Amino acid sequence: MNFGFSEEQEMLRDQVRRFMQEDLGLPQVKALTKASTGFDPALWQKAASLGWLGLTIPEKFGGLGLSWVDLTVLLEEAGRGLSPLPFVSHALTIEAILAVCGKAQKEMWLSAMAQGQAICTTALYDEPNWIHPDAITLKGVRESGGVRINGSKHFVSDACAADYFMVAIRIEKQLAMVAVGKEQVSVKAQPQMDATKPSGSVTFNNVLIDDSMVFKLSRKQLDFLTNCGAVAVTAEAVGAAEAAHKLTVNYANQRVQFDNLIGKYQGVKHRLADMYVDIESFKSLLYYAAWAVNQSPAELPRAISLAKGYAADAFAQIGIDVVGLHGAIGFTAEYDAQLYLKRSKWVRPAFGDSDFHLQRVATLGGV
Repeated sequence: MNFGFSEEQEMLRDQVRRFMQEDLGLPQVKALTKASTGFDPALWQKAASLGWLGLTIPEKFGGLGLSWVDLTVLLEEAGRGLSPLPFVSHALTIEAILAVCGKAQKEMWLSAMAQGQAICTTALYDEPNWIHPDAITLKGVRESGGVRINGSKHFVSDACAADYFMVAIRIEKQLAMVAVGKEQVSVKAQPQMDATKPSGSVTFNNVLIDDSMVFKLSRKQLDFLTNCGAVAVTAEAVGAAEAAHKLTVNYANQRVQFDNLIGKYQGVKHRLADMYVDIESFKSLLYYAAWAVNQSPAELPRAISLAKGYAADAFAQIGIDVVGLHGAIGFTAEYDAQLYLKRSKWVRPAFGDSDFHLQRVATLGGV
C-alpha cells in the first residue's frame, strides 16, 4: 500500500500550516483560550471559505466529498499549532449525521456546517473515561410526539461555542441520538487542564424533543463514531507531538550547560531519539486507520486501537520529557513546553485510553 500523500493533499497541508502560523500562531492561541468560548467566528469562517469544513461532507450535501485521509492532513496541522478551533467536534458530528439522520436532516445541516453557518458538536458517553454502551446513561422518556429529557452530559467538547448538539441518550433499553439547539439546553463551561480544548456541561431541564429530531443509534454506529473520534484525536496528537519534539530539539541545540550544548549529552540525545521513534510509529498506525475509515471499515477497530493505544501513553511521556528537557523554564506558563504536556493529558483518555484500546486489540486478536 502506498502511504504517500498526493500533491493535492500536500498543498492542503501547506495551506493549513500557513494558516496556523499566520492567523493562529501560539500567541493568538493563548489569547483565544482566555475568551469565554475559546472560539473565534472569523477564523472559523475563514476555514469554511477555504473548504476545510466540508472535506468529508458528500458533494450532494454541499461538501467536497473527500476522505478521512484528507481530513487527517488538516487535523495533523491543526494539532501541530494546538488549534482551539472545534475541528474534531465538527468532523465527528458530520459522521454522526451521515450515520443516523435522514436525507432531509442531512440536506438541512451538512450544507450549513460546510459553510461555517452551524457550529456543531457531538456528546456520546456520560462517563468520559468509560467507553461502552452502558456508559450512555442520560435517559429520555417517550411522550406523544416526542421524547422528554432531564439530566446532563458533562465534558462535552466545544459545548460553549456550539449552536447545535447531537446527543446520545437511552430510551428504555434502546440507544438513540437527539439533535438539539443551544436555545433548548443550558450550557456551562467546565474547567479543563488543556485550555485549547474547552468543554462544558449540557443540561436538559424538562426538554421535549420532537420525534423528527430523535434518531435510532445502533451499537455498530456507536462503535464507528467512537472509532472516528479516536482517529481525529490521534491525528491531532501526531501534529502536537511533532511540534513538541521540534521545540525541544531546537532548545537542545541552543541551551549551554557545563560549556556544552545540552544536545551533546547522551541523556538528551537518546530521549529525543526515542520521541522520534514513538511519533513515527503511532503516525504510521494512524495513517492506516484513517485509510480504513472509508476504504475498509471492518479493519478500523483494530487499526485505530493500535494507533490510539500507542499514542495515548507515548504522547503523555513525550509531554513529560519535553518539559523535563527544558529544565525549569519548561514548567512556566510563559513558555510553550507546558502547552504540549497539557495537550497530551487531554489526548490520553479521549475516546479511549491505552488500557481500553490495547485490551480491544487483544480481544480482536482472539486473546
